[in-house]
Amino acid sequence: MRPVTVKTVISAPREEIFDLIADLSHRVAWTDHYTDDHRLARVHPVGLGAAIRFRVKPPLQPRVYVELSIVKADRPRRIVEEARVGRIGRTRLQAVYDLIDEGGSTRVEMTTWTEPGIRFDAFKESLGVRRWLRRNTRTALARLRMVFEEPPAAPLARVTIAGHEPAKNPRFGAAPR
Repeated sequence: MRPVTVKTVISAPREEIFDLIADLSHRVAWTDHYTDDHRLARVHPVGLGAAIRFRVKPPLQPRVYVELSIVKADRPRRIVEEARVGRIGRTRLQAVYDLIDEGGSTRVEMTTWTEPGIRFDAFKESLGVRRWLRRNTRTALARLRMVFEEPPAAPLARVTIAGHEPAKNPRFGAAPR
């Protein structure tokens, strides 16, 4: 699929925006309109190596799982994410967030593209996935802007790991009690 680029301007320092985008546990706060069933893949959800799994509902397709991880994080300029989408993770997806400082505000550009694994996956993508992706990422960036410009009264939604208790993590190689 050809790249889909969506842009917005947020009145906040780019370091703060970078920190929120790089924290995958908060991703549900601004993308839950087209994603659901979020699960963290690693205990540490921030920065390079962080990973999350969720489902999306593209047009004319059943719910599809996406396994996304951050592969490059150049604070505060760029975040590169790679994902495996669909059946057996055949389709490769890449998303790049570019954060450009514009004085007192930040321009956020998100570019997304896919590489279908087989021809049938490419055919399914031709059924409107590009338009669907553009519309939903535009809405997601507008919701991200609202997080900074009109902060919600309640804390942001957050994904955690079920049963994980950080106080019981092994320290300095010691076995858990």
